[in-house]
Amino acid sequence: MSEVQAVHIIRAFFCAAVVTAACVAQDPGAAKAPAGPLAFPELPDPLARVDGSRVETREAWQERRGEIAELLLSVEYGHMPPAPGNLRVEDSASTSVLDGAAELRRATVSMGPENKASMHVAYYLPSGGKGPYPVVLALEPVWEEHLLPVAKKCIDAGYIFAGYERHDLDRDDSDRSDGVHPLYPEYDWASLAVWAWGAMRMVDYLATQPEVDAMRIVLTGHSRAGKAALLAGALDERIAVTVPHASGAGGAGSYLIVEKGVETLALITEPARFHYWFHPRLAEFAGKEKELPFDQHFLRALVAPRALLSIDGLEDQWANPKGTDAMYRAAQPVFDLLGAGPMNAAYFRPGGHDTNMEDWDVLLEFANHVFRGVPLTHDLQGLRR
Repeated sequence: MSEVQAVHIIRAFFCAAVVTAACVAQDPGAAKAPAGPLAFPELPDPLARVDGSRVETREAWQERRGEIAELLLSVEYGHMPPAPGNLRVEDSASTSVLDGAAELRRATVSMGPENKASMHVAYYLPSGGKGPYPVVLALEPVWEEHLLPVAKKCIDAGYIFAGYERHDLDRDDSDRSDGVHPLYPEYDWASLAVWAWGAMRMVDYLATQPEVDAMRIVLTGHSRAGKAALLAGALDERIAVTVPHASGAGGAGSYLIVEKGVETLALITEPARFHYWFHPRLAEFAGKEKELPFDQHFLRALVAPRALLSIDGLEDQWANPKGTDAMYRAAQPVFDLLGAGPMNAAYFRPGGHDTNMEDWDVLLEFANHVFRGVPLTHDLQGLRR
């Protein structure tokens, strides 16, 4: 995409209609609890086309979905290469773990130009059962010891637990001389887009494994990995359930709805901090967030009609839990339009910017609800207002 085309798209979106708080639909269960009016500022409407007309059918949403994806990639994340189509699996190894309850399979997957892009991958496979199994895929090196309790929880629930080392593709710094960047110099992708692309390539790999049910993949990540997980889930329709955890700015959190102590667009794109996670265009809106032609409910809406659950700690102010709740609610009209209202969910628990076993319990409960029709026991309807 040329610079001129991108500028025209951005300018066109400035003219799109906005939706007021009174028009933002709540989830179906919200009326059960007393709630005042949603005190949102005006937000860009994901269902308003560039010409101001409103999307009213599933077919029209598909066109609008493409517009939104291009807008987000042009301004916020950068564009990714297509699937390379030449994945090669090397150095495969298998070990019995968890007292024989699972098999840990590890490998290196190479791809791309001359197979020079590579990443370490792994998954825990339940022992003695009959697959194919659904998968919980994390943007983490799941073979690390601290994730063994999570692996056991997934195995006990009848899931494969899989992950990859995202830093093999991008080291999480501003250096663009290593990882995938020299291999794809024509693409303007930033770090979050690279990690999301890696998650998609992990889906490619898992789909080749006979034990994997490729129709039932859950993708999750924490903090910066949560931002990338949401981006991958928004773009890759093979991902059935997306669960960003404490993802904040650039993830499930709002840029426009912020309180004191929140990581803002201006803060996250500072040169001394994490500007390299994003396309340079995003930083142009620092201090001018109200001119931004989207907020993160646009990204959330791209997941519809597939399932999406954001998980956040109420004391994690930096990650903007109230702004995340607003994005959850502002995306609801898209899920409703597509007949998938209950597939948009949000969970807020006491605590801060960490992960605990309750978070994994909630993830698995939501996945079981989506895949197996198991009733929910946690309240996944966001903050009560």
